[in-house]
Amino acid sequence: MQEGQALPELRKSVSQDQINRYAQVSGDSNPIHLDAEAAASSTFGSIVAHGMLVLAFVSEMMAQAFGKSWLESGRLKARFSAPAYPGDEVTTFGSIVKLQPEGKGWRVQCLVGCRRVGGQEVVTGEASVLVAGR
Repeated sequence: MQEGQALPELRKSVSQDQINRYAQVSGDSNPIHLDAEAAASSTFGSIVAHGMLVLAFVSEMMAQAFGKSWLESGRLKARFSAPAYPGDEVTTFGSIVKLQPEGKGWRVQCLVGCRRVGGQEVVTGEASVLVAGR
């Protein structure tokens, strides 16, 4: 593990079924996510995925990269810059920007995000995780 190291990318499809299931479990039934007619009159012009659904892809990438350490000590701060739509393919990205001693381990600081295939960023942010061993 070293500064500048890229994190493994994940490629995900965003589907209306996934959005519907997320709305059900999260309790967020805002029509912009579920009702095509209502969403058509929104700023986005059509149904959009929940931002937290897309952010979950970033968290999944961090869990794959750092395992149990992410689940126990992960921190994530994000900004949403564009919507993801049903039918979009998105890819997560990330890199290690700083390794800082903390306790008996290292605080690994990363820049992370998710972009639509084609390049438009949907979410960007900072993540950190405490990993054992020094």
